[in-house]
Amino acid sequence: MGETLTVHKAGISVLQDLGRYGRSRYGLPLNGALDQYSAQAANALTGNRPSDPMIEITALDFSCTPSTDVLIAVTGAPADLTVDGVPQACWEAVAVRPGQTISISRIRDGLRVYLAVRGSIEAPTLLGSCAPDTVLGFGRSLSDHDELGITNACPPIDHPVTRIPLFRLGAPIPRVGEPWTIDTTEGPDAAEFGTTGELLYRSEFTVTPRSNHIGLRLSGPVPQRVTTGEVLSRGVPVGAVEVPAGDELLVLHRGRGVTAGYPVLAVVTSTGLSDLGQVRPGQTVRFRKRTVAEAVAAHRQRQNALQALSRRATAVFDALKIPAVTH
Repeated sequence: MGETLTVHKAGISVLQDLGRYGRSRYGLPLNGALDQYSAQAANALTGNRPSDPMIEITALDFSCTPSTDVLIAVTGAPADLTVDGVPQACWEAVAVRPGQTISISRIRDGLRVYLAVRGSIEAPTLLGSCAPDTVLGFGRSLSDHDELGITNACPPIDHPVTRIPLFRLGAPIPRVGEPWTIDTTEGPDAAEFGTTGELLYRSEFTVTPRSNHIGLRLSGPVPQRVTTGEVLSRGVPVGAVEVPAGDELLVLHRGRGVTAGYPVLAVVTSTGLSDLGQVRPGQTVRFRKRTVAEAVAAHRQRQNALQALSRRATAVFDALKIPAVTH
């Protein structure tokens, strides 16, 4: 192994990317970073490709040390980032010298943080993705003392320009924390709930501790079907708001199976899914109805912001003569 990142405190962390697209036809879940926007922003800030592997850190503290100069970015939920004890800014590119300790602590309001390293991190892949799949038992969960290979190590240049706020990259930072408002579009079975379907938009729901990357379970006033026909098993989208028989709603997330047999009252939008990836158990959410056109516009706005961020980062790296990342 060449240059490495040595993990000192792993907490709950995995090697992660954007997911295994185009494989649902084979029965494989999408998986990937639950907060897609923050994951893509971390890679944009470091000049990586959007789909390059990174470290997804959930709830607990994390620390590591590189064996070479690296450029990192930490995004996601608010957290304290230090390098050898010196506070550093999240949502900005940060230069780290060999042997210095990167520490991420006090993750708050939200649940997940993303750590990207310029040049990316070596990771095992399945069908082109390193995203963990708990059904197949694939993926790399990190442990204390693990050593991760850094691919295409590219020593950054610590230049005075990068320390002037005027020249910082200005990544758009989404609001994280309660009150959570999650955008949805109407689901294919909305008519089956009659007027009770409006409970979804008039009520607050609490995320239960049984939630995970497969789906979030929400307690609250559950809408009731007014029809009695059987719902056949069928393909369901990521973000489907299902209404099982019982006292909970189920919102399918990126680790969901590709078929299910519960009625789908609504579907969470792409931007709403990233927000849901940050919601902690015990926090409350409200749902907001959006048209498909509004959902598409919101998604495009975030993607345009990411593309603009990537262009700014590339311009800075070119100006400072930092070699381009090759793959």
